[in-house]
Amino acid sequence: MNAEITRAATRLGEAEAASLRRSQVVAEALSWVGTPYCHQASLKGTGCDCLGLIRGVWRALYGAEPETVPGYTPDWAEAKGEETLAAAALRHLVAIAPDEGEAGDVLLFRWRANLPAKHAAILISVSRSPALAPPGQRRGSSPLVAPDRFVHAQQGAAVSTATLTPWWRRRIAYAFSFPGVGNNSE
Repeated sequence: MNAEITRAATRLGEAEAASLRRSQVVAEALSWVGTPYCHQASLKGTGCDCLGLIRGVWRALYGAEPETVPGYTPDWAEAKGEETLAAAALRHLVAIAPDEGEAGDVLLFRWRANLPAKHAAILISVSRSPALAPPGQRRGSSPLVAPDRFVHAQQGAAVSTATLTPWWRRRIAYAFSFPGVGNNSE
């Protein structure tokens, strides 16, 4: 029965998202900037962790969350050694190639190559100006192109924006779009 409710909530969310624009996802993610970090929380202005940020943006866009998130410890990924966060994202988001992320997409990062992904963020700007970038450079790496940026919640800090530097790029494990948002431009 619980799986049926989850599928129904996801279908409802997809139907409501049909008219969502990437700019709406970005605006909602940016509205969380300054929210204090709080492990397992997901309340804008009060506290959240990186998963709580994604959950809160989901609620703002679609309403109720599609599933209840079980309690988790700060070392949950290391303790279980499973791709729990990625598996949950696959149940509710649309998988895309990590190098094809657009503003409004979700990125999952792994801290080390041998560990599961355990950090989440939302892209807020992506530069796509190949004419300005020197040949062979990744997008966003040219000084003439604005850098890619994302919003995330990190322990010890409030929700903030950050630049997708080479350090962060190397740690991207997965990328997803919110359902129904697709590739519409605004």
